[in-house]
Amino acid sequence: MTTPYDIPEILDRREGPYGEVALRRHGHLLQIIANGCFLMDTSDGRSERLLIDAALAALDAADTRAKHGPRPGPHVLIGGLGVGFSLAHAATQPRWGRITVVEREPAVIDWHRAGPLPPFAEVSAPALADPRTAIVETDLVAYVKETSDTFDALCLDIDNGPDWTVTEGNEGLYSPTGLLACARVLNPGGVLAVWSAKPSPDFEETLRNAGFQQVRTEEVPVARGVPDVVHLGVRPG
Repeated sequence: MTTPYDIPEILDRREGPYGEVALRRHGHLLQIIANGCFLMDTSDGRSERLLIDAALAALDAADTRAKHGPRPGPHVLIGGLGVGFSLAHAATQPRWGRITVVEREPAVIDWHRAGPLPPFAEVSAPALADPRTAIVETDLVAYVKETSDTFDALCLDIDNGPDWTVTEGNEGLYSPTGLLACARVLNPGGVLAVWSAKPSPDFEETLRNAGFQQVRTEEVPVARGVPDVVHLGVRPG
């Protein structure tokens, strides 16, 4: 028998600068939908946490290879606020000195700050209150080309992966030109970590051709289908 919770319920729908974005409840889950495309939900968060952990581990490994200890207070940029898993996890780690989150959709920021729509508030409220955290409302693709700030790690999760972008304009981020822009804002030995819903051997090759070193892919097994992955590359020191 069908219950009301078997039917997705739209909690908020807005026209943003890049099209329609919606917050949907399906059973006990909250889901973010952009232009009809499912982006993420509150079901797990393992792969979002791996994005942060893998970047920090790769950063420390790169510093060890450079024959100096882990850098103090590294600055991480998180591309995409989403449901808040990546930010919340980064904020639990005292190693990060600064945490900058770039989110282009005002609605997503509002859902976290003014909802209150659990579990959004439960996940992100402590992290948003952390003095290390700064939220920048802008387009990530433009931001990495224009900002004068620099980072020790870029943790990017704004699409379903390099081969499955939410909007056409995001494709440039994963191109040689976009990766050069990412390298520009990375400090020497800094790490680029890119979440993807499936492995992309072509993107690995593009990373290498753009000059990134120690390129590898970490997998997050899922119940069905291909695993989520995090693509990693290090800017030369």
